[in-house]
Amino acid sequence: MLRIENLAVSVAGKPILHDVNLEIKEGKVHALFGPNGTGKSSLIGAIMGFPRFQITAGRIWFKGTDITEAPVYERARAGIGVMIQRPPNVRGLSVRQMVGICSDGRADADALAKRLNMEEFLERNVNEGFSGGEIKRSELLQLMAQQPDLLLLDEPESGVDIENIALVGAATNLILARGHANGNDGTMRKRRTERTKSGLIITHTGHILQYVPADIAHVMYKGTLSCSGNPQEMLQCIRHKGYEECIRCADSGGASNE
Repeated sequence: MLRIENLAVSVAGKPILHDVNLEIKEGKVHALFGPNGTGKSSLIGAIMGFPRFQITAGRIWFKGTDITEAPVYERARAGIGVMIQRPPNVRGLSVRQMVGICSDGRADADALAKRLNMEEFLERNVNEGFSGGEIKRSELLQLMAQQPDLLLLDEPESGVDIENIALVGAATNLILARGHANGNDGTMRKRRTERTKSGLIITHTGHILQYVPADIAHVMYKGTLSCSGNPQEMLQCIRHKGYEECIRCADSGGASNE
């Protein structure tokens, strides 16, 4: 699905990332941990093609196509969707209109909004006057309309209360086609269809992983991926021993990148 080789990224001439190698296979969800300011958001920005993140070395492939130089809109049309930490307010554009843009007019805005308790927001300007949780739900509404094949989430639990985290998790699983389906007897059963959508989730707390389990996790440290492994084991290690323990794991040959 996504392959990154020897990526280096600068912002305003300052090197942020170096020697980043990552492969996310179809149907897999990866988590990304790391201290503040180490380059996690920059990685997502570079994958999405935001202009301020200048790629100075390496390549990015998506579905087998080199997208290193592709503009943002081409990446979005190819199937990459993103939730950033602080999306802008968009005056003069309603949430309903944004849903239409994200789906090329195909999505039923009212039906999607109902899933996220966003019906009363459809005629409001995008994100204007929204709380932190409402902004997250607005972003997810747009992503549900877009239906990306690769979902990039930058700290989806940031500024969100417990109730909204559960809603964010449920919506994320819907986008990733990892939810549940109604059985013939009315009970909820896990879907048995093959997973084809992938994700990369930046998280500090790991709360979102209670709702959206990751297949593998990575630690970004000093601008590069320094350790990879089981998400819950790594999270517990980070909580009790800090990031240095993950670096020692990598130095001892314990890292993997599947």
